[in-house]
Amino acid sequence: MRVLVTGSTGYVGSRLVARLLDEGHEVLAASRNPERLESFGWADRVTPVEMDVSDDESVAAAFETAGALDAVYFLVHTLGSKDFRAADNASATRIAAAAQRSGTKRIVYLGGFVPDGELSEHLAGRAEVADALDVDGIDLVWLRAAVILGAGSTSFEMIRYLADRLPVIPLPAWTRNRLDPISIEDTVRYLVAAADPDTFAPGAYDISAGETLTYADLVFDYLHAAHRPRLGIPLRGIGTSLAASVGGFLTPVPTTLAADLVRSLGVSMTARREAAPPELPGHTPVSVTDAVASAAAEVPRRPVSDLADLHHIADTDPDWAGGDVARIRTVSTIAVGETMSHRLEYFCLACRLDIGPLSAAIRVGLDTALGATRGATTLLSAVVAGTR
Repeated sequence: MRVLVTGSTGYVGSRLVARLLDEGHEVLAASRNPERLESFGWADRVTPVEMDVSDDESVAAAFETAGALDAVYFLVHTLGSKDFRAADNASATRIAAAAQRSGTKRIVYLGGFVPDGELSEHLAGRAEVADALDVDGIDLVWLRAAVILGAGSTSFEMIRYLADRLPVIPLPAWTRNRLDPISIEDTVRYLVAAADPDTFAPGAYDISAGETLTYADLVFDYLHAAHRPRLGIPLRGIGTSLAASVGGFLTPVPTTLAADLVRSLGVSMTARREAAPPELPGHTPVSVTDAVASAAAEVPRRPVSDLADLHHIADTDPDWAGGDVARIRTVSTIAVGETMSHRLEYFCLACRLDIGPLSAAIRVGLDTALGATRGATTLLSAVVAGTR
């Protein structure tokens, strides 16, 4: 197929492009700045398309340049920015109108579950985008997912940092809400299949690993995989708004992005049986345990097209992703050289300095005081608190 991927430089989009290419499809990768595509391992295998989804003329010109398309992937979101809900709706409307004029056959959209009850700004906005993309003459396949498990995924990184940095795990009532997560491997597999009209009929589908657990269960699954024992403490009176503020402060994830995500945890996020996707030949979903274990593995960053496992961290994932150990190792190597960095690490291991929460407290204070100066902040954290 000949497909256009918007959001191609994002976490899901970059992995989707790699898989589409591996399966022999012709990929046009859209970006506001095509030069940014050169950072990705698949850059010389795609056709770059300059597109600013916030500009009518840019979107129209991009579709005119692209020509005939079998499918367009809409993976764009501005979560964490001001007025993200209105911005995403406007972008979806532009894309749908341009696709309609160009004769595009299908739009594939990755959004979130639509649970019962009052929706957060994030979830409501994701549902509105689906409405904007549903236009006459184009098949829309809306894949809906909850937490996507993989190193580099914002949701997973939030779990990783909070679990690593807190000496005990607070368990407000909403952490008992039910959740059906999905691995990045299965997310990409469904996205690829969704472009094929012989596999997916138009409609909305809830994709998951087929396992229901709670938010608390997911945190402790990570702690088990990372070999970091922690004690859970039930708490009352801690809502998602307060947790959003604290979570945004305690993690290196951009504050507003972290807060918008945490506010969505106030309801259960489970897949609806009536919205189950079609079975894919030879497909066995990756279990939550296996996905978390792969995502928690300490592996070097590699080009996204060369990942041995899609759950691993890529060199184009955000620099705040990957966990404290990886960040300390990477930045201390830059600051003092590989040999000295290894000596610091060996010293900390020899002394059995397993005080991650102290490292977190020092890091947060230094990030705030020094304006997130990467070298000084992470190197001092490594010396004082150790890397494990």
